[in-house]
Amino acid sequence: MINRRDFMMGTGAVTLTWLPGCATVAAPDATKTPVAAAVSASFVKPVSSLTLVGVPPIEQAIADRVVKYSDFRGKAFRGWHPNGRSMLVNYREKNTAQMWTLDQPMGELRTLTDYAEPVRGASYERKDGKYVIFARDAGGSEATQIYRMDLPGKAVTQLTDSSMRHEWQGFNRAENRCLVSSTQLDKTAAGGTRKEVTTELTLIDPMNPGSSKLIASLPGGGWGDFDFSGDDAMIVCQNYKSANESEIYLLNVTEGKRTLLLGAVGSKAVSYSDVAFAGDDRGVFLTTDGDGEFKQLQYYDLATRQFTSLSADIPWDVSGLVLSRDRSRAVFTVNEDGRSRSYLLDAVSRKRLPMPALPKGEVSPAAFSPDGKFLALIAGSAQGPAETWTLEVATGRLTQWTQAFKNGLDTSGFKESQIIRYKSFDGLSVSALMVLPPDRFKGPRPVLIDIHGGPEGQSTSGFMGRENYLVNELGIALLLPNVRGSSGYGKTFIALDNGYKREDSVKDIGALLDWIATQPQLDAKRVAVEGGSYGGYMSLAVATTYNDRIRCSIDIVGISNFVTFLEKTESYRRDLRRVEYGDERDPAMRRFLNEISPLTNAHKIKKPLMVVQGRNDPRVPWQEADQIVAAVNKNNVPVWYVTAENEGHGFAKKDNADYLFYMRIKFFEAYLLGA
Repeated sequence: MINRRDFMMGTGAVTLTWLPGCATVAAPDATKTPVAAAVSASFVKPVSSLTLVGVPPIEQAIADRVVKYSDFRGKAFRGWHPNGRSMLVNYREKNTAQMWTLDQPMGELRTLTDYAEPVRGASYERKDGKYVIFARDAGGSEATQIYRMDLPGKAVTQLTDSSMRHEWQGFNRAENRCLVSSTQLDKTAAGGTRKEVTTELTLIDPMNPGSSKLIASLPGGGWGDFDFSGDDAMIVCQNYKSANESEIYLLNVTEGKRTLLLGAVGSKAVSYSDVAFAGDDRGVFLTTDGDGEFKQLQYYDLATRQFTSLSADIPWDVSGLVLSRDRSRAVFTVNEDGRSRSYLLDAVSRKRLPMPALPKGEVSPAAFSPDGKFLALIAGSAQGPAETWTLEVATGRLTQWTQAFKNGLDTSGFKESQIIRYKSFDGLSVSALMVLPPDRFKGPRPVLIDIHGGPEGQSTSGFMGRENYLVNELGIALLLPNVRGSSGYGKTFIALDNGYKREDSVKDIGALLDWIATQPQLDAKRVAVEGGSYGGYMSLAVATTYNDRIRCSIDIVGISNFVTFLEKTESYRRDLRRVEYGDERDPAMRRFLNEISPLTNAHKIKKPLMVVQGRNDPRVPWQEADQIVAAVNKNNVPVWYVTAENEGHGFAKKDNADYLFYMRIKFFEAYLLGA
């Protein structure tokens, strides 16, 4: 699928109420109460989770037109049963994605979890499958808790402390304990914020959580990639500092003592990821950009401290590594200009093996079966969402296990994205994915520029879900740029927007607007821009910097002021974001961040704006949305504002996201598609 945060995943309806500080916005219909307007037969009935300000009622005709495009459902592998013949699958039947069990290829899915909140991952107990471990938060808060579900009765026991945020890190090699990493939440801090956070590592016996053992308390919130040695005596892990720098540590499980294994050499920052022990524990596999622009798969010998590159001939980032349980086989995936390609490896000899043919489209290797004979694959394409396949490693035989739900829509004609490139203001080559409408749409087409988040994210090829309606039925051309700061194009490129270089990425969109003006199939006079998270900041920044060159903009959970964002984002993220954006405690940087922030320049936004926000967002707090809405309201331009009481960093519930999609269509029809 398009590898950018999908902020449109759900369906929703709304309560037509007012938000504080937004009283300058006219009511959608002053002759009716909000409830009366909502129940009118000609309009979509909102749900109570959403609050709308300045948004006109949505005609039922819009919902009727888009219904087939609003219910694509992938079925993605999440874990093997110990028997190697059954699996866990993530699938949304109702309003949220849940976990299901599947016992045979193309068989019937059986419900495992059924909650109002999404459950996206789970793991069977590794010996007999007598229970399942899963994680879940509430309302998009990301204050995730870990649970045990006993089988077959489905009794559920919470294993973690609700006052903290937890991440499941898997079972140990003996498969009798699980590792959980935990960080403190600001709601438990004096004054609502923390100067310092730690990551606590705990070994939990899922059947006896009271016997949990705290292994270590690690400084900061960037710890991950935990992997046990064969005897469970050591853990190798990563301490993420930024997109360009991380460290690798060895951690003694008994003593809790950590030893730096790999880190910055002098002033040279190096990125490491995907670290895991080799089968004999004499070395570790990892990816690193220490030898060049791109992340290579490397083997690091613990005794000699020497690296052996396993992908030096591939001039792209290695983006994933999957090892079999016995560590005899591995599959690594390469991000080749936004498209994935996988390679098979003998993990003992560390020699590449012939890779059997895989399903068409974008394929992500997920996990080897317990006996290593099969590899689970998640495959999607421009023609459909995720489906689960298995590859028999020895024979190359592919078996399809699930079929995606497409709501009766023929997707065979959905167009693949194409890669375009253009020169930015300083001569830098920048790329974007472009999807053009069907040939039946004549003349220059209106354009939607959709900017990914991160900022270290990347737009990659794959299924676009609801966005296909914009292309196929409204005739809008989609452009998904990978501006400087995006991953996938080398370590120099990813650092080109850091700190005082922040506005250079905005100038990349200015250069894209220049490029659009040279394309006869695109209409430079009808351009909209939108984005989520950091992409939301970019959308607002484009709306202030290039106001005269766009028709409208949409900000989804975006940053409106870097200083207030850094002061209010959850503390476990704050230092990691300061490396990217700059430290607001430094007076010079604080002045700069204030100067470039969209809130400071909100008076320049003279075109219609839509703002979307989850009230429980721990990353970009709701105040970021409130303050930009209040500021732009003063410009006497249309401002549509929607908040969800039961969402966080994006809309994960189908009813909320459906209503948001109806809003976007009405917004584009009103402000983009006209002459």
